[in-house]
Amino acid sequence: MKLTTASKITVLRIFLIPVVVALMYLDFTGHMYAALAVFVAASLSDFVDGYIARHYHQVSNFGKFLDPLADKLLVISVMLVYVDTGLFPAWAAIVVIARELAVQGLRLVAVEEGKVIAAAWSGKIKTASTMVCFVLLMLPIPGWCVTACWVVVLLTTVYSGIEYFARNAAVFRG
Repeated sequence: MKLTTASKITVLRIFLIPVVVALMYLDFTGHMYAALAVFVAASLSDFVDGYIARHYHQVSNFGKFLDPLADKLLVISVMLVYVDTGLFPAWAAIVVIARELAVQGLRLVAVEEGKVIAAAWSGKIKTASTMVCFVLLMLPIPGWCVTACWVVVLLTTVYSGIEYFARNAAVFRG
């Protein structure tokens, strides 16, 4: 299989995940600017590969599979470092991971029904706010900002999950 430019960028994002995690652990007591730079690059690559795939007609089944997987791996990996270091409550991480698995399951059921569930705006807002909050957590911020970050991630995650299921409830009636 020949990889498209968009898919190569997605693969690069996956390879950046252990780099971000290692940098976070190596410099967790510092400002983590190197981890921050790699995380921002990985996060922005999601927008770049999507743009390239659509603009240059490089949308592929491999890309449709790998891109959301890369996004989830990046978010979950960084979030678990935050759980391990006390910046993100484990129970909130469980809620976020459960939502990701539930929406993926919903999409699988929809595919069985011959339907495609496109990304909703609430999902895009959830992703953007999660990335911004994760960037902030790599900076020296006050404790109330840390709390605000995980609350924003949790609320946008729960809201978007509810919206996905509410808008696509017909999938389960088939």
